Amino acid sequence: MRLRSLGTLVAIWAASAAAAPSGFGYTYPAAAARIAPLRAWLEADRKTLNARFLADVRAAKREAKRDGYPYRDWDFQKEWSVVTETPRFLSLSGSLYTFTGGAHGGTASLALLWDKRTQRRLAPTAIFTSPAAIQSALGAAFCDRLDTERAKRRGEPVRRGTDTFSNCPKVAEATLILGSTDRRAIDRVGLLADQYVAGPYAEGMYEVTLPVTPRVLAAVRPEYRAAFALGR
Repeated sequence: MRLRSLGTLVAIWAASAAAAPSGFGYTYPAAAARIAPLRAWLEADRKTLNARFLADVRAAKREAKRDGYPYRDWDFQKEWSVVTETPRFLSLSGSLYTFTGGAHGGTASLALLWDKRTQRRLAPTAIFTSPAAIQSALGAAFCDRLDTERAKRRGEPVRRGTDTFSNCPKVAEATLILGSTDRRAIDRVGLLADQYVAGPYAEGMYEVTLPVTPRVLAAVRPEYRAAFALGR
């Protein structure tokens, strides 16, 4: 079962005559829009990225005209979606797509956690005591699940050490998102490995979902442990 749930999105599309028909899109869910300080941060992020995108497009058009090659429309899409909402946290996952005229676009995964108690925006990894603790708690299970999925896509077992994409990436190389099966407590962890992290571009993104185990719970900072529960 996938961690991400699209829910109802607040869609904001920005464009200008200077950039048209290149496209800029930025969306976030209604659950985030209802939290005033979080919405303010998202709006500021949207405005900053839109201004940067339009400036880069204008520069790319000038360069194409100057050097005599055809300009290909640029695209930028950033979308936030609800993973889960518990009494303590609103957990969001994000996806980023950019195209700047090359052979293909680029994608990236994002994650964001809103702490309702402290009214703070956090990286999900900040919930844990250290990157080393996260690696120790999740690394082995992540690699095993990842190899199972890579074998399915490749049609053969993964033999680690044979090439770049046969090795297992560190947990820190993936995007960590927090989920819940019951919306009462965080009881599972998602790890999203983008293109080139666990496999070549053609294989796409890999997503591994792991339950919260006693080892994972021990890696959570003490002040957040009450918001977690053991998963299955």
